[in-house]
Amino acid sequence: MHSLRERLAEFIGFLPAEDAPTIESVGRELCDGYARRVVRYAVPDQEQVEAFLFEPIGRPPHGGILALHQHNSQWTIGKSEVAGLVGDPMQAFGPVLARRGVTVLAPDAVGFETRLSMAAGPASLAPSVMKSGSSADDWLQYYNQMAHRLVRGDLLMRKMLQDAQTAFSVLRREVSGDVPVGVIGHSMGGSVALFLGGLDTRIDMTCSSGAVASYRERLARGLALEMAQIIPGFAKWFDVDDVMRCIAPRRLLVVSADDDFGSVDAAELVQQVRPAFDVREGGARLAHVHVAGGHALDQQRFDAIVEWVFIQCQTG
Repeated sequence: MHSLRERLAEFIGFLPAEDAPTIESVGRELCDGYARRVVRYAVPDQEQVEAFLFEPIGRPPHGGILALHQHNSQWTIGKSEVAGLVGDPMQAFGPVLARRGVTVLAPDAVGFETRLSMAAGPASLAPSVMKSGSSADDWLQYYNQMAHRLVRGDLLMRKMLQDAQTAFSVLRREVSGDVPVGVIGHSMGGSVALFLGGLDTRIDMTCSSGAVASYRERLARGLALEMAQIIPGFAKWFDVDDVMRCIAPRRLLVVSADDDFGSVDAAELVQQVRPAFDVREGGARLAHVHVAGGHALDQQRFDAIVEWVFIQCQTG
């Protein structure tokens, strides 16, 4: 009989990880307490992906994090927001974690920044090359990333998970020693992080911010679905609590807020899945940070995520 994880993987088309691809380093800049490299590598469908790799300086890495960027309808911004070069400073996890000894890989998601087909070209290390706005054509390109796959019997979520899985393989190879390696993300990034954490058992820790909301509640309230979340038939057989259970008994941090449309029933979902995590350490492997506020991250949630990652890396 197939496990829940196996049934989810089959439904989405998630396959076992391949060997990490060879990476090409195309730029490096020394910063305060870390080095930021631009790397490129190929995913299994041979598409080239560009990412920032943040490497601690002056201390051995004691953990690694795959940081998946948000959506925010800013198609020209991806990994550069995680780098703190553009966009919301409350998304700049790369520099903060690297300064604390955590190696961070931040790739562009399909349809964003260097993977927006109408972009001016690969982003350099200088933030001035990045546009701050997006056009209607940018939205259409991302829509087509979903729509064109659906008519072929494929899924944008499958593609995003495959890309994230490959990025994790790259990160795992770049982090020396037997140290914890995990994935974090907010909003769109948080949704992909949650699914990846559930399906890829190599991942030691998962943080999903602004993305833990059940399909049943979203549909009942008439809330929007991010395009990667459009998985035909998924809500008939599964829901987000099933994905969360697949992470247990590994470590999971859920971050939510009172007025966040992306986490409307996060507290209820955490309670539903807690028994799956209670088999070890009295449930300490499942944490929930819930605050007053909206969807966008604030300093309180940003700091909580950074501190949680640091503690998980310290405790192993």
